[in-house]
Amino acid sequence: MSTPSFAQELRDRDDAAISELFSFRPDLLTPVPTDFNALAGRANSVPSLIRALESLNRWQHDLLIAASVLTEPFSLAQLVDLTDLSAKESTLELWSRGLLYKDGTKYRLPSNIRPMLGDEPAGLGPYSPVPVDLSPLNEAPKASLDVLGRLVWGPPRGQISSVSKPGPAIGWLLEHHLLLAFDSKTVILPREVALHLRHGKVYRELSHTAPKITGTVRKQKDVDRAAIANISTFMRWTEELAHNWSDEPPVALRTGGLGVRDLKRSAEHLGVDEACAGFVAEILYLAGLVVIDTDDQILPTHAFDLWMTKNSEERWESLVSLWFETSRVSGLIGKSEGKNIAPLGPELDRVGIASTRKSILQLLVRNPEMDPDLESIQKKVQWLSPQRFTPEYVQWTLREAEWLGITGQGAISSFGAAYISGSEELGVEKALPNPVDHILIQADNSAIAPGPLTIELSNMIGTIADIESRGGATVYRFSEASIRRGLDHGQTGDQIKDFLKKTSKTAMPQPLEYLINDVAKRHGRLRVGHANCYLRCEDEGMIHQIMHDKRTEGLRLRKLAPQVIISDLEMNEVLIGLREAGYLPAIENATGLLISQPAVRRAKARPRPPRVLSEISKASEQLVQSAVRMLRAGEKASAHKPRDIPRTTANETMDLLHQYIEEQASLTIGYADTNGGVSNRLIDPISISLGTLLARDHATGEMQHFRISRITGVSPATQS
Repeated sequence: MSTPSFAQELRDRDDAAISELFSFRPDLLTPVPTDFNALAGRANSVPSLIRALESLNRWQHDLLIAASVLTEPFSLAQLVDLTDLSAKESTLELWSRGLLYKDGTKYRLPSNIRPMLGDEPAGLGPYSPVPVDLSPLNEAPKASLDVLGRLVWGPPRGQISSVSKPGPAIGWLLEHHLLLAFDSKTVILPREVALHLRHGKVYRELSHTAPKITGTVRKQKDVDRAAIANISTFMRWTEELAHNWSDEPPVALRTGGLGVRDLKRSAEHLGVDEACAGFVAEILYLAGLVVIDTDDQILPTHAFDLWMTKNSEERWESLVSLWFETSRVSGLIGKSEGKNIAPLGPELDRVGIASTRKSILQLLVRNPEMDPDLESIQKKVQWLSPQRFTPEYVQWTLREAEWLGITGQGAISSFGAAYISGSEELGVEKALPNPVDHILIQADNSAIAPGPLTIELSNMIGTIADIESRGGATVYRFSEASIRRGLDHGQTGDQIKDFLKKTSKTAMPQPLEYLINDVAKRHGRLRVGHANCYLRCEDEGMIHQIMHDKRTEGLRLRKLAPQVIISDLEMNEVLIGLREAGYLPAIENATGLLISQPAVRRAKARPRPPRVLSEISKASEQLVQSAVRMLRAGEKASAHKPRDIPRTTANETMDLLHQYIEEQASLTIGYADTNGGVSNRLIDPISISLGTLLARDHATGEMQHFRISRITGVSPATQS
């Protein structure tokens, strides 16, 4: 009796089984196979099998490995004996996924699966080439049994000095064929002996149910309160970082991405660690709200201004949706052993991370009000997806979900659950506090924002003050550097004072007014221009001070005249160096006029968000049903396809078509496309009108129009 092929077994499955196969393995649909031979070839291909194996949980994967231990064909009873009674139902699941196929009442594995599972599945060696008598094990020396005990659970290979002089314990095993000589220094335990010593089981322990998640129970009210605080904070981080990069844009690395120094500066500005700052930068980059401009500066885009006009819920949802789908892993920032991995760089993509995120968050949704222990949820994720499991990915996902406000106090928030369920109303806008339009200036040159500020007020205060602390209220600190930044952006000292008096509910203290006047008076006395580059100052004492200041030694300055200094460094580097040394330079143009930086700097380049390594999503039911129809039609066309449809004249074609319409019979036509290529189409002709044939195409199951002039030949569908 001949062995059935994988293609024939698929051909014998009903439509429901083929639909289930496509649902489990949607990669088989792209494109739809022409017939079952093509489907079997694709389902048995290594790339498709890798995806299929990655979709298995621990129990299914262990069961498939156990099946690979048996000789084909094997029965369900044999598989149950090796594993557990639960294998009965799970074997059908593996069959539905096309990882097993039937041979009568028994099963086989597609040919490419065994090599992928390894030569020593579950730590078992090969079958012995000679019959093995297990009865001598009852009289085996203790030393020989000890040797078997070290090999029985794998690995099945052991090293010895020489097979010709193995020693008494191993020599006895070799003599009774309970060990085999693999080469002159290696012995291997036959599979039959190992299974006997394992008492007929492949594994010591089998877990056919997922471990439970344990953790701390939280009240949903407290969870949502913490989550909305996280959402408010994260939205503020994104705005602050974009505004900060507009004021003082970092320069991208040659290889792309944000440098270590700029990442550290951004983290200090936000008051967070570098991992969090890198994540915020990545989200902005994904959304196209910042971009690496043509001059390598990292700047906000005009899309950021449009994004800021939306309400808070729309803005939050747009960022969360990107995080769900991206293949970039911000947790990898700075983690490489060989070199630093930079945020916004090209090295953060990882296949499968989006599926891992969704799986973890679905677990949180199914365990509401639960703040899971990290170890317990890692074990759960490992059981659900052992082939894709990486412990750090779970930890990073939970951390990022907390930053985004999808979770609060570690448990899923109502906002996160609403987004995951696809709800139109997330409740974020109602839960966020209303923005305030005033600040409270203190006597120590600080100001308190008693809540989230309006966009206009936040932009202005962020330019002339630095954030000192965050929380329910934000504390801003006015300093010489922050006032200088405001002056650089075109504000005058009087304008800054007028703004503060207008927006503060408290009076402006005299020390702050003196600070603003002093900085405004000194701002621009020292000027930097393009000579690559020059400095000029009418105060020769300041020129002398700069030339002898140790803090400016790295700027490579050279005095040309009593009031002029030049440097071979770029102007931006000189500006930064002078500011770090405590000076307040301003930029001038070729005519000697002061140049004020625009209050809002935006990238000239269009947003180019990073590519996303797409993952194949589950196919819709409509697509699956359509694919099954096309597959059956393609199979039918292949079975009845004539070797060469004879060409017919226009009159012969019309006569034959009318004949088949009257007989209501199926036929195969040769049909030319617009490029001149001819394909065979299996159809049911309906009617002819105005030089066009109306027929039902078996491949799509739909009514289609075929131009008579493009039909090259007509043949009965039953012709072979």
